[in-house]
Amino acid sequence: MNYLSNSEKAFKLLNGIVCLYKPAGVSLKGCRHSLLLKLCQDLNSMDVRPPENRVIISGDTTKSLEVKLEPSYADNVLVVGPRYQSKDLKCIWTTHLGMRVSGVCVMGLNKGTKMVRHLQENYPLRTYHLHGQLGIMTKNMHIDGQVVEKGRFDFVKRENIDKLMSTIQASNQKKMFHLAKVDTQTQMAYDLATKGLIRPTSSNEPLIYGIKCISLELPNFVIEVNVINEYESYLLSLVHEIGLKLRCSATCTALRCIRYSSFNINQALLMKHWNLQYVLDNIKECNSSYDKINHLSAFVAEQSQLETNQNMTSV
Repeated sequence: MNYLSNSEKAFKLLNGIVCLYKPAGVSLKGCRHSLLLKLCQDLNSMDVRPPENRVIISGDTTKSLEVKLEPSYADNVLVVGPRYQSKDLKCIWTTHLGMRVSGVCVMGLNKGTKMVRHLQENYPLRTYHLHGQLGIMTKNMHIDGQVVEKGRFDFVKRENIDKLMSTIQASNQKKMFHLAKVDTQTQMAYDLATKGLIRPTSSNEPLIYGIKCISLELPNFVIEVNVINEYESYLLSLVHEIGLKLRCSATCTALRCIRYSSFNINQALLMKHWNLQYVLDNIKECNSSYDKINHLSAFVAEQSQLETNQNMTSV
């Protein structure tokens, strides 16, 4: 922290996006509280401004008055509390992660809240690793729930899972065009597909853009899924549905987010590193990634506008 002279300069640097690793079993509010509490502790341990003095004028009003400065109790740390408190920092998260979900959690600090809202408006893609176990079914579709059914799983082969993944991805690709109200057999559908990912207009409809099995060691398997507008119960039901389609039961053992837009798990800070020094370094790195996203989206929008103008001119 030798490059920071005092807490005031450090506080002014807390503007931007920070990428954290959220542990399973901890709520987002709990993560936010722990982050802000640790930042405030580090800021208060640095050089903070001294208490302001109060001016006291005393003496006979018919004669010369005595003016002196005394410490003000109204500005004393023992009276008003620490200089920096959690309520002094603005902090919001990009997307809601359930209690059972671990992995990448992107948050905006102070002016970074505007950057977070901009990311939300663009419906960024998220990547998850869904860990499941075949041959068991629980009441809440998670391994911590009450077991309601057990069955065979030794007949499940890798080719069966790969075929199922292709079917799920194909059905979701049709769903993309259906939500966009475009016929897949038209030129409009082709033009829409060439412009990139077709994002839904509503944030209430989950949509899978890619799904594949990356590990199968019976009875355990791992599914990698690229998705938008997901939520915890949807991911749990996806694992449950995979088990039913394979003609056996399946339950989820872990949910892990490994990527949010261009922010990946390698950038995420572990809870033991949620302090001022690591957070400031992470903000610098994440703000650079955000700038690249902005430049890329602006370039794509400009190219799309040029193509539209050319098409109108040719007509």
